[in-house]
Amino acid sequence: MTITNLPPSLISTLSGEYYTDPGIFALEQERVFEAMWFCVARASELAGPGRFRTCQVGRESVLVCRSRDGSVRAFLNVCRHRGAKLCLEESGEVKRAFQCPYHAWTYGLDGRLVAAPNLTSMPDIDRSEYGLVNVHVREWLGYVWVCLADAPPSFEDEVMGAVVERLGDTESIENYGIEGLRVGRRVTYDVRANWKLIIENFMECYHCATIHPELTEVLPEFADGYAAQYYVGHGAEFGEEVKGFTVDGGEGLDRLPGVGEEQDRRYYAITVKPQVFVNLVPDHVIFHRMYPMAHDRTVVECDWLYLPHVVEGGQDVERSVELFHRVNRQDFDACERTQPGMTSRAYAKGGVLVPSEHHIGAFHTWLQDRLDVPPTQ
Repeated sequence: MTITNLPPSLISTLSGEYYTDPGIFALEQERVFEAMWFCVARASELAGPGRFRTCQVGRESVLVCRSRDGSVRAFLNVCRHRGAKLCLEESGEVKRAFQCPYHAWTYGLDGRLVAAPNLTSMPDIDRSEYGLVNVHVREWLGYVWVCLADAPPSFEDEVMGAVVERLGDTESIENYGIEGLRVGRRVTYDVRANWKLIIENFMECYHCATIHPELTEVLPEFADGYAAQYYVGHGAEFGEEVKGFTVDGGEGLDRLPGVGEEQDRRYYAITVKPQVFVNLVPDHVIFHRMYPMAHDRTVVECDWLYLPHVVEGGQDVERSVELFHRVNRQDFDACERTQPGMTSRAYAKGGVLVPSEHHIGAFHTWLQDRLDVPPTQ
């Protein structure tokens, strides 16, 4: 059900059930998170052979690791013997192989079955056939992306294409040299809200003047309520008296070497569906990854990335971290405040989007197309 007979200034949102129905969330797990490219880890976390990380992608636990040949491999984190979870830790390192803690089936860093109790007495077992289930993997911008689909969509079209749609080309983001930056701070937020509320919030600035006083001091145009960051190639300009992207507008850090004058003193925001936000400023990059865990819970991992000498030299990054940490908390508090309203009879047919939010309607249409459900009218 949707709201009908709206004046031209308003368009309808998704109805409340899209944010509260576990059945719809299960469909999203299958047709969105498990079917698209999903960003799971900073590549530097997998610095050497045997380094690994596990993460939740839709309904599956995925294991990513650095293999002996230096490539990144990804597998379903499930033993082929009796289905036990292979790695229980979120991250760590193994010397040569992964061993299931249940029956000790052991897999090499390439996923091949290398050992098991009494395996020599079963010569008919093909060790490759009973290896870990492979997951498609790519590296870009210094991050590891995986896709659980048997035939993954084009990475160039879906992931890199989202950047082109926002910035006009990929060269603009390559100027920031994200793959060579270091994680100066990581904050993980456990948000009691549906993942779509977080995306919708990031996509609009109608709320900025209300809940983001620090951000609108640094980026005055955001106070007008229009999502100028979504005009192709446009970066929101720093305020005239602002010196850096910091909580008090004071001096930032060294400008990233590839950032030219045309990108200096500007902020660019990019959404890569279904779960990545990239925020570009002259001296650092803020990279969000969402992990939807339930219809009403989303874990968000946020990295602040700086030049290596800033991190390794122990330079003070607190004021730049604090600005977007406050923005995150303000946004996530708003999403958590909104989530209970999705169950209200007042939202049974949904809400409305004002003109500065109309582009969110395109996100809703995209989602309904993915789920193969009738569009909101």
